[in-house]
Amino acid sequence: MNMKMATREAYGQAISELGKTNENIVVLDADLSKSTKSADFKKVAPERFFNMGIAEANMIGTAAGLATTGLIPFASTFAMFAAGRAFEQIRNSVAYPKLNVKVVASHAGITVGEDGASHQAIEDLSLMRSIPGMVVINPSDGAETKEAIKAAAEYYGPVYIRVGRMAVEDVHPNGCNFKIGKGELLKEGSKATIIATGITVEMALEASNELEAEGIDVSVVNMATIKPIDKELIVAEAKKTGKIITIEEHSIIGGLGSAVCEVVSEENLATVKRLGMNDTFGQSGKPKDLMEFYGLTKEHLIDEVKKIVLG
Repeated sequence: MNMKMATREAYGQAISELGKTNENIVVLDADLSKSTKSADFKKVAPERFFNMGIAEANMIGTAAGLATTGLIPFASTFAMFAAGRAFEQIRNSVAYPKLNVKVVASHAGITVGEDGASHQAIEDLSLMRSIPGMVVINPSDGAETKEAIKAAAEYYGPVYIRVGRMAVEDVHPNGCNFKIGKGELLKEGSKATIIATGITVEMALEASNELEAEGIDVSVVNMATIKPIDKELIVAEAKKTGKIITIEEHSIIGGLGSAVCEVVSEENLATVKRLGMNDTFGQSGKPKDLMEFYGLTKEHLIDEVKKIVLG
């Protein structure tokens, strides 16, 4: 774990590489290409890059139209504007007709920082997960983001990919074997299972190492695909440990925690504790301070694991 990269940077790199080899890929942005990093693609293929202006709903409608011609549109903007403002267009123009549009949403979660609650999307995974047929991906690091973008380009159908503003540690130093719909068991344990997604995966690994030093061995699962969720892996871990803690930089309502609870409750297998934004908006502040304020820290995760394991 030695290389820090924001997952939005990895998106810019991945889409540029794909753009060189796949002429069907087109990229649309809503006047935020320097921030979303889709500007990287513009350098490689300017004739296949479209700045749609501050008109997110129009961008998604245009992407849907382009998809009907056999092109593979990647539409980029901030998560708040993609999942929030353009929800209806994603639902009715992309998902309902099952069109091959990829929505790559950056600046999600409270690590957007100083931009404050209005720009900190903490509901986007929930909103996108509720749309029939939508694939929802939240990669953990640069390596996984690159593989997720490649996988999305190869997959036919609507995909929502969440990427972040803040640089994160590389949790895949030896490469990443990403598959849509498959979770990744990063560490094997017996006392409890931490299921993390996005930037919280790094935190989960650090917490598990500290817990191990105290004699508490926990499994760590990287759940990059929120939908379709890896039921098989969740059931296996629930049967093995009987205690699951989910952690996400997102509301605990409708995101990873809810998805895991749905699987576990149907099988009646385990206790689940959800960590995330607890039915509250974010606020303006430094990313690290906000993560501490809302309890999204390694220390809080360790405390919650001990509570569930030791009682």
